Order: sequence, then C-alpha cells, then structure tokens
Amino acid sequence: MNNVIIIGGGIAGLCAAISLQKIGLDVKVYDKNTEPTVAGAGIIIAPNAMQALEPYGISERIKKSGNESDGFKLVSEKGTIFNKLIIPACYPNMYSIHRKDLHQLLLSELQKDTVEWGKECVKIEQNEENALKIFFQDGSEALGNILIAADGIHSAVRKQVTQSDNYRYAGYTCWRGVTPTNNLSLTNDFIETWGTNGRFGIVPLPNNEVYWYALINAKARDPKYKAYTTADLYNHFKTYHNPIPSILNNASDVTMIHRDIIDITPMKQFFEKRIVFIGDAAHALTPNLGQGACQAIEDAIILAECIKNNAHYRQAFIEYEQKRRDRIEKISNTAWKVGKMAQIESKPLTIVRNEVMKRIPKWVANRQAHELYNFHL
Repeated sequence: MNNVIIIGGGIAGLCAAISLQKIGLDVKVYDKNTEPTVAGAGIIIAPNAMQALEPYGISERIKKSGNESDGFKLVSEKGTIFNKLIIPACYPNMYSIHRKDLHQLLLSELQKDTVEWGKECVKIEQNEENALKIFFQDGSEALGNILIAADGIHSAVRKQVTQSDNYRYAGYTCWRGVTPTNNLSLTNDFIETWGTNGRFGIVPLPNNEVYWYALINAKARDPKYKAYTTADLYNHFKTYHNPIPSILNNASDVTMIHRDIIDITPMKQFFEKRIVFIGDAAHALTPNLGQGACQAIEDAIILAECIKNNAHYRQAFIEYEQKRRDRIEKISNTAWKVGKMAQIESKPLTIVRNEVMKRIPKWVANRQAHELYNFHL
C-alpha cells in the first residue's frame, strides 16, 4: 500500500493526503481543476473535526486564522431566540473560516508537488492482485496500489464503479456568499433564522467578513430561483430581523453561489477492490447539521489510521467501513429530518415547532451534542 493515489483535491482529499504522508506513504493527489480555485463561501469546523485534526497541528492553525464560537443560536424571523446549542465544555469550540483559506492551509501541510492540477480522471483499470492504472483526459496515466476517491458528490470515480448515483433532492434550494461586514453590528455568535419565508444563516468570519446562506423551499431546478439575484433575496427576506436585510444589501451577485440541496444515500459499500470512497463521494449530506466537511475530515483521518494498522489494503478498507458506516448513516438521516423541520413554512406550525424546540430538556440537547461531537479513532 506504499503508493496511494487520491482523486480530488478538496478538503477530504487533502486531509487524507496529509494523514497518509505522516505515516510515511507515497501519496499523489490529482484534481480536475486547473488551479486550486475554491468557491467563495465560509465553512464551519465543528468540535469533532477539530479533534480529528488536532494530532496534525491543523486545529491550532485553524484557531489562529478562524473565528471562534461556543454554540449556535436558532431564532425566529423576528429575532427571538428559541433554542441555543452550547458545546459541552469537554469539547473544543467550533470555528468558522473562509473555505479558500482552509484549502490553502491544508495545501501548505503537504510535501512539495503532492498535488497535480488539471488532471481529470476518465478511466480506471484495477487488478485485485497487483495494482491499478488511472487514465486522465490529457492522455497521461498514473499507477498506484490503492485509490482514494475524494472527488465529491458528482464523483467520476463512483460513476465508473457503481454506474449509478442515488441523488435525492431535499426540496429546497440554497444561496451562499461572503460579504464585508462594513458597519454591521455582529457578535461572534453563529445564528440561523427559521421563518415562514425560509432559513437564513449568519456566520461571522475573520477580516471583517460574514458568511451567509439562505434556503427557500422550491421545485428542483426551478428557473425562477436560478435567476435570483441578491436584490431578489433582499426582497424575499426584507421582513426578517436585522442584520439580515443589511447583509443582503451589501452582498454581491458576483460571489454568490446557488445550488439545489441534494444528498446521496450512503454507498452500500465504501470500497470496491482497490478503490475506497471518502467524503461526499461516499455519502454527501444535507447541510443541516454543519457536518458535510467535518465527516469528510473524519473519513480521511480514520482511513489513514486503518491503513496504518493493517498490512493488507482489504483489511484496512473493511475496518474503515466498520468504523464509519453506522455514524454516517445516523448523521445523514438526522440531517435530512432537521432540514424538513427547519423548512416548515406554515405560520401555525412554525409557532408550534419553535415552542417545542424551546422546551427541549438540557439533558437531551447534551446527549445529542455528545453523539455529534465525540470523535474517536
């Protein structure tokens, strides 16, 4: 297993490369993009991911370059707090950081020339007994002992292996952006507003910026929402509490990202012969628990540990599957249910929902936090 190929140079792929290089393996990462360009939005690194990255010194770097918060407030469209998730004291706090900054941080942890850009995987040949060969769009090839597929929700590797995608549309569409705070009065709190017109999230970032996101119930690929501008979003959310209208007033159409929210059912098996899947390539989640990137990080770190502890790749992949399957399926199901609850639009039902959320016992909230944030190899 000395020669490892990783397809995908996003968060999952880079974390896998870092952890495998630390145990002395020869690792190459190939990414179809011509340069390390990353969509301009923010990302939340939850306590479980901070724990997973701690042995590599990456958590400390995130703390220095990110924005810290000890929890998450849920508020009504009028700004009334009806629930707050407080991270138990036994865990590190959560941090927000610009996605491109995290990407650059991870790249800087790798050995020189680990990543090759402009390499789109178009074909894979693998032999159970010997090795595998990767063919790229530009005509070049690569040889390896194992392949880690970390190429995201629309994984080209997964399509070649399974010949199918189990995409599931969640019923709502999403816009994300990063906006200068200017004269906005913001605290360090991460806030998500649940209202009759949809959801709106506010996540402060370093350097006087704020990461925001908006979710509205919609049909899949609805042309009306595909054409939405920040001005349209402002009109949609203008009755929501401050600073939501002000954030949208400052937002730029150029940097705004729009996507329908989909997930994929976790693969029946996370590996096929010499190929193993991590992150969104294996189990894309809806974003409702803030765990998409965090679970990808867990995948990468745990897979490296399994490879370190097993002489044969198949045993390593089996152990990885055993350690990840139940947790991933539970988080995927919970995220889906939270999304359905959060997207309720009926005024009477939102009142009932918010009241129920307000009355959740502290011990229940603590148990849920422990289940989500307790990372172990």
